Amino acid sequence: MSIEKRQRRRRRRRSKGQVLMAKMIGKSRRRTAELCHTMVHQVNVHCNLFHRLSFLGRFIWDRILLCYLPSPYLRLPLPEPPSAPPPPATAHGGCPPMHAHPIITPSDSDLVNLKISLLGDCHIGKTSFVIKYVGDEQEKISLQMKGLNLMDKTLFVQGARISFSIWDVAGDTGSLHQIPMACKDAVAILIMFDLTSRSTLNSVVGWYRKARKWNQTAIPILIGTKFDDFVRLPPDLQWTIVTQARAYARAMKATLFFSSATHNINVNKIFKFIMAKLFNLPWTVERNLTLGEPIIDF
Repeated sequence: MSIEKRQRRRRRRRSKGQVLMAKMIGKSRRRTAELCHTMVHQVNVHCNLFHRLSFLGRFIWDRILLCYLPSPYLRLPLPEPPSAPPPPATAHGGCPPMHAHPIITPSDSDLVNLKISLLGDCHIGKTSFVIKYVGDEQEKISLQMKGLNLMDKTLFVQGARISFSIWDVAGDTGSLHQIPMACKDAVAILIMFDLTSRSTLNSVVGWYRKARKWNQTAIPILIGTKFDDFVRLPPDLQWTIVTQARAYARAMKATLFFSSATHNINVNKIFKFIMAKLFNLPWTVERNLTLGEPIIDF
């Protein structure tokens, strides 16, 4: 047999082997694709079932909350006419004496108590933020416990008295045991960070998880403090912090506010936002995403 014939046979054998190998590879790929498709379909089925059950569970839980939540959380109560006569005038003919801090008893029918929780790292301005809202006089009579600071403020809205009870949890590790008591029954949870400290911004997710472990229904609000110092940072660093803060707020389904207790920026506005969310009141504030201005994102 000549050399040319042998080479031809070898080429035929190689071509046949290559064809067989290609067929085997094609079959293997098709089987792999079919297996992956089957697995993805099964996962999708399980995910759809899980989402349906989760939706059903949330629907049932919402109906239970709707039935058992007290009426102040559903609508503002109407004030009742006072049954007692007004106090007499002073001997000098002036107005009756006014108490700086009126005593509010649970029997008051027009009083709505709202509990607010504040969480965040140490030295980020939580206490300064609360003092700016409640005032220095209320700060003097605040209740201070180990790792916890309680302040109150009462205001009138549509004829009803709204009493904010603000629970400020210290940010050190020794105060973590106060989180369950501070978050339980709160209507809003304020997760706070220092706009000039990236480490405190990175901690907000952990604080959010700790809060949600004890309260699943409170309104989440993400607040960046010390905006007056933040605007002095380089623009590229400001943009990085704004982008990261907005991403965290979206992940937590929270409204984002940049604030300053020193210049009273967005402090009162945050509590007005809480009132509007709770009682379906008009809210006219618009989003502000302009770099160099106090961000409001919702």
